[in-house]
Amino acid sequence: KQEADARMSFDPLYHPYPTYRLPVYANRGMVATSQPLAAGAGLDILKRGGNAIDAAIATAAALTVVEPCPNGIGGDAFALVWTEGQLHRLNRSGPSPAGRPIDHVKAFGSSALPPT
Repeated sequence: KQEADARMSFDPLYHPYPTYRLPVYANRGMVATSQPLAAGAGLDILKRGGNAIDAAIATAAALTVVEPCPNGIGGDAFALVWTEGQLHRLNRSGPSPAGRPIDHVKAFGSSALPPT
């Protein structure tokens, strides 16, 4: 009974602070961002059958439009993703090396630099 009372006391329209984030709700999925339109883009992907990775990519792309100053294509990326029974981690932070020699790239298994 106590758990049911706690759920009933939640008020999504109550904001005790002068600034707040608007929640975006869905039945069987969740996307959290600093911008509701970007969260909506991620939720749309989930509704169409996409997975969390698909939703994260859509959300990141939307953030470059709706919050262009702190987000951009080629910016930092951090992720912990559980897929196919394995935990994968991604830390792509820091400056991009424009002058990286092709030999260094090939040493990591790439055959060419992507076009710019």
